[in-house]
Amino acid sequence: MNRHHRHRDSQDLLSPPVRIVATIILAVIVLVPLAYTLLLSVTPDAEVGGDNLIPSRWAFDNYIQMWSTVSLAGGLLNSLLISGIASVIAVILAVGAGYIITRFRFRGRLPYLYSLIGLQTVPGVMLLLPLFVLYASIQAVLHIQLVGSYQAVILTYLTFALPFATWLMVSYLGSIPLDLEEAALVDGATRLQALWRVIVPLALPGIVVGLVFSFLTGWNDVLFASVLTSPETRTVAVQLQAFGASQEGGVLPLYGQLMGAAAVSALPVIVLYIIFQRYLIGGLTAGSVKG
Repeated sequence: MNRHHRHRDSQDLLSPPVRIVATIILAVIVLVPLAYTLLLSVTPDAEVGGDNLIPSRWAFDNYIQMWSTVSLAGGLLNSLLISGIASVIAVILAVGAGYIITRFRFRGRLPYLYSLIGLQTVPGVMLLLPLFVLYASIQAVLHIQLVGSYQAVILTYLTFALPFATWLMVSYLGSIPLDLEEAALVDGATRLQALWRVIVPLALPGIVVGLVFSFLTGWNDVLFASVLTSPETRTVAVQLQAFGASQEGGVLPLYGQLMGAAAVSALPVIVLYIIFQRYLIGGLTAGSVKG
């Protein structure tokens, strides 16, 4: 009853016409740049930046030619591999850390939580040189290749994805009632079994949110990937940056192919949101325990 009342009060803050107008304005702000990108991707290069908004012909061949102009396929595979592995590892470690922090009391617990917030305030550019020097020193001592490898980029993304995912799981696991876990322990389940069979299914929406945002951390990064990758391990963001830089000052920049490559590189993220949207907007623990 109280929940319904709060929901009604939040709806009454804005009248229906105002909500409709605000929704339309937000939709226009978001969709117009996307629509213009798609329009430019099928515009002949000679007409990009011209007076006419609609091209004289539709250059759908940009989507065919871009695969040979840009190393798009390799960049997409590298981004999927690096971002996917980093996000999965970050979420697995975050679930374990969040469970320990919310279920046990130990010395250093609060400083650790505060350090997670502090790490989010450090600009990434300040960590670039220390990380590069660290990897180079490890290479020299252990005689293994780090700079330019997948492992270096994955470890780097974990330094950003793991604190966020851990803080998210601490907030989410802390909201799951202890009654469910205690019932499983009384029935003879171990802590690990209770975590896997009871906590993880209930925490699935939070896990998905942590997975998606950890994935985006690696997918959208250009700074670290441009320094720590080699031509064989370049991500799609670096490939697009290099392609865009190569078009500056050219006789006829291939902006149509560049926009097409940008549109294709956004598809995996869009598909990810479509697949997990019901977990991103829902909560499975609502009403699990009454009273």
